[in-house]
Amino acid sequence: MDQHDEHGGIGALDDAEYAEFMELAAEEGLDLDEVAGDLAEANRGPLPVLAVVGRPNVGKSTLVNRIIGRREAVVEDRPGVTRDRVTYEANWNGRRFKIVDTGGWEQDVLGIDASVAAQAEFAIDAADAVVFVVDSTVGATDTDQAVVRLLRRAGKPVVLAANKVDGPAGEADAAALWNLGLGEPYPVSSLHGRGTGDLLDAVIEALPEAPAMTFGEVTGGPRRIALIGRPNVGKSSLLNRVAGQERVVVDKVAGTTRDPVDELIELGGVTWKFIDTAGIRRRVHLAEGADYYASLRTAAALEKAEVAVILIDGSETLAEQDTRIITMAVEAGRAVVIAYNKWDLLDEERRYYLEREIERDLVQVQWAPRVNVSARTGRHMEKLVPAIETALEGWETRVPTGRLNAFLGELVAGHPHPIRGGKQPRILFGTQAGTRPPRFVLFASGFLEAGYRRFVERRLREEFGFAGTPIQVSVRVREKRGRKK
Repeated sequence: MDQHDEHGGIGALDDAEYAEFMELAAEEGLDLDEVAGDLAEANRGPLPVLAVVGRPNVGKSTLVNRIIGRREAVVEDRPGVTRDRVTYEANWNGRRFKIVDTGGWEQDVLGIDASVAAQAEFAIDAADAVVFVVDSTVGATDTDQAVVRLLRRAGKPVVLAANKVDGPAGEADAAALWNLGLGEPYPVSSLHGRGTGDLLDAVIEALPEAPAMTFGEVTGGPRRIALIGRPNVGKSSLLNRVAGQERVVVDKVAGTTRDPVDELIELGGVTWKFIDTAGIRRRVHLAEGADYYASLRTAAALEKAEVAVILIDGSETLAEQDTRIITMAVEAGRAVVIAYNKWDLLDEERRYYLEREIERDLVQVQWAPRVNVSARTGRHMEKLVPAIETALEGWETRVPTGRLNAFLGELVAGHPHPIRGGKQPRILFGTQAGTRPPRFVLFASGFLEAGYRRFVERRLREEFGFAGTPIQVSVRVREKRGRKK
């Protein structure tokens, strides 16, 4: 029944399955309109990406906090604050989108202009639309003008935020920013939240319904791989090793010196597109150790990739930064392969301890294929391709609704949810709403606690594979009809 549906892409239910699913919902006595709504909600697919750019101290992070409604994007006056996150999820009037906040890394490396421009460039590259924040009390500076040129060249939709407008006097300052030529300046006070509603309405207008990077449509194009990992872990040598041995086509589309260059490389008889990330080319104007900057580039690469190959230095203890990069890839919903580099340098003892560290620290990605490689000697490089193929296959796997519900029925019968407060919530039925990564929607008669959800995910993996891919399980609690008070 799922023959023609193998690459259903986003929204993987065909008509027959949808009918079958709605029949299940009717049998359970649920409100069919609500169920259809739940399904559409779960089936949104990847979210459009909004980048917030501007020079230091114009209030970018404060604005991001306003938009996401939480104080997450750590705001400190000290420039160069390193931070965990660069992407956040936001919601405005029911529209969900991702925000890339470029406010965290503001060290003066080689002149602030170079770093602001480089930063903005990566963020703009990964985004579907841009909010450009200007300090209206200062007016447009040369640095601002440089960012305007970048934005023009990128051709992405731009919403101009005139920040620090705290009263009527500031409105005139804001109006002066019309001369940037980016259209209407939206006066906001990110500190007090004034005007952010109008700004967000304009943002929603500018954002596409779905991101430009829809995976389903690219038929026959090379699969896109992001080679990521913390600085100095050997990404450059791995890429050079891979490319040096078998470089067939090199696709150098350069617009500016800082454009990420994607390499088309043939491996195992197949052409892959390796997306350039931090460290593949040492760029002179960037200081070493700029953690946040590296995360920004990693986030940009992940947005464009289908599979993330995460390189970890096997000769060193796993660092928090390693787990952070893995979390980024999982949260971005990409297929994942973990490659341990410098394997040739490890003695028996180190290998033993590495295994223990992996068991302890990488519990959340036990499902990811592992390869042990040496970028220096090229050892085991041939194992990379089957691992990538396995991960992509898991990422695109779809379980037919009938088969999924037979599995859920057995699961609930064999392992019912613990009784809580005199009630026993149970999973009524479910469906896989999408692939890349696999997304499941389960309908339950009551709240399912986190431990039970993890158990369900673990059993789904045991039953259906899903090697190398995160899977997303969302649970909708739905009362049966006729019971509503």
